Amino acid sequence: MGGAAGGRPGFYLGLGLALASSAFIGGSFVLKKKGLLRLGRRGQARAGQGGHAYLREWLWWAGLLCMGVGEAANFAAYAFAPATLVTPLGALSVLVSAVLSSTFLNEQLNVHGKIGCLLSILGSTVMVIHAPQEEEVSSLESMAEKLKDPGFIVFAVCVLVSSLLLIFVAGPRYGRSNVLVYVLVCSAIGSLSVSCVKGLGIALKELFAGKPVLKEPLGWVLLVCLVICISVQINYLNKALDIFNTSMVTPIYYVLFTTAVMTCSAILFKEWQHMVLDNIIGTISGFLTIVSGIFLLHAFRDVPFSPDLLPLFLQQGRADLRTSWRSADRHQSCQHQPLLPSEDKDSQSAEEEEEEGESV
Repeated sequence: MGGAAGGRPGFYLGLGLALASSAFIGGSFVLKKKGLLRLGRRGQARAGQGGHAYLREWLWWAGLLCMGVGEAANFAAYAFAPATLVTPLGALSVLVSAVLSSTFLNEQLNVHGKIGCLLSILGSTVMVIHAPQEEEVSSLESMAEKLKDPGFIVFAVCVLVSSLLLIFVAGPRYGRSNVLVYVLVCSAIGSLSVSCVKGLGIALKELFAGKPVLKEPLGWVLLVCLVICISVQINYLNKALDIFNTSMVTPIYYVLFTTAVMTCSAILFKEWQHMVLDNIIGTISGFLTIVSGIFLLHAFRDVPFSPDLLPLFLQQGRADLRTSWRSADRHQSCQHQPLLPSEDKDSQSAEEEEEEGESV
């Protein structure tokens, strides 16, 4: 396994928390969608139209509670494992959401989706095996130094500017017709929220160690930024879920959010600098495998699987096999055919003799 696992017993704790987080978050998508659908049937203002009636729907609150538990587990996972590992494991939330959506929301999960689920699990396993090693950030002071890095400052400015353009320019024009608009806002802002989570995780560690963390302004700044980022994510994720299908929003959100977080972590924590070549290839391959699985799960969600979708050579072989079966059936029926007319002929001749006897 990669360097993250070696010498870090907490790595496996972070891995377990990440898996639990995926289960809760995947279920939260379905609960929130269920609540939004109930609001739509009642004729109340929907989230996609700027309404906030979902705040009075208990199913939506149940989904939010599940998401809160999942995010709390995710929060703790970031304190023990690298972000490049924890975030891609969110693919399991896509699997949970897809399975539960097919059960409770009557959304289709065909054979392509099942293959996509399998690929996502395989890709997640590969990423766990090749988990990266991030730079140790043991205090808020070292975290502050990293936040002052010019590369991260440029990244944060680009994220904020692009998010504002999406919200105020692209949103009113294309928000209801293009799923990428609102999901991109959630993903971009989410990459910054992960940085806040990592910093607050360090602050909690220092607090439990007895250090005067509450007097440090950086901890409070990170907390306020985290609340703002999560609020933006919830708002625009609700809009996307209300307008588009859950099986469409969840996979795209996962891919974009994971890519943004991996980019942010590579810039802020320099995770890739400590990885050997085989772990880099393994991490990229695992992530691309997950993306392939998510693509299968999303792109063919409404395509029913039938023999007509098979390649031509398989269809030809199938047609030849069906023809041979039919010819065998005809041949078998021909073997029994002479017996039946003879019986009919005998019975017909017996009836004729009886009629002649009666007439005489």
